[in-house]
Parts: sequence; structure tokens; C-alpha cells
Amino acid sequence: MNLHGIVAPVIGAVNPNYPVLFEASTGFTQAADFSQQPSFGAGVSVMAQVQELSTPDVQELDALNLQKSGVAIYLYGVSNGIVRVNNKGGDRITVHPGVPQAGVYIVQLVLEQWPDWVKVSAILQNQAAS
Repeated sequence: MNLHGIVAPVIGAVNPNYPVLFEASTGFTQAADFSQQPSFGAGVSVMAQVQELSTPDVQELDALNLQKSGVAIYLYGVSNGIVRVNNKGGDRITVHPGVPQAGVYIVQLVLEQWPDWVKVSAILQNQAAS
């Protein structure tokens, strides 16, 4: 049962979904100076909703000693946070200018994964121009 599909229109009346650019992490490339540069697959447009982290989410991040200045992003599909054993960073999500909380985010941690949607904790990397 797609519970997200059932509640999303109701939640969207208060906090609407917006199209975002989703880019899956493909690991890293090595620059000429041997530094590692993150690499991402081709971006796809998906609908997402950006919210503040809930108290239980913040407590979970505190227990993991992760950076706390993030947001929760709900989107359809699958996303990955940092997976060190696979040499992958987090996926990149760009919330377009003109939308509340616009900017470029990196997925830090998957908070909930369901067959057709995911809730992630993401950290702002770059403020988008409005």
C-alpha cells in the first residue's frame, strides 16, 4: 500500500511538493593533483518535499554524531546516503531557486526507505540564487 501517495495530497495543501533535480552518487574521480572529486549520474527531475527535521530525526543524528544543520526531504524513489564501503558519497538534490529552502543538498542519511518513496536527511552545500 502506498501510504505516501495517500497522504501526500493532504500534506501538500500545507507544504507543497516541488520538482527537484536528483543526481545519484557514482563515487568519485581522481583529479590531476590526485584529489578525489565526487561524481554523479545524470540528473532526473522528481517531485519532492523539503521539511525541517523532526525531533526523533535530530536525536538519531545526534547519536551518530552527524552534522545537525540539515533538512528532511521526502521524494519518490530510492536514495542513498554516504556508503563508505562502496566509496560513495551521498546523492545530490538541487532544490530550484524561487522555492523555499532552495539550494544544493547532499544526502547524509536515509531515515526511511519504502518501496516507492524515501525520507532522507540532507545537508545544505550551496545556497541557490533566488
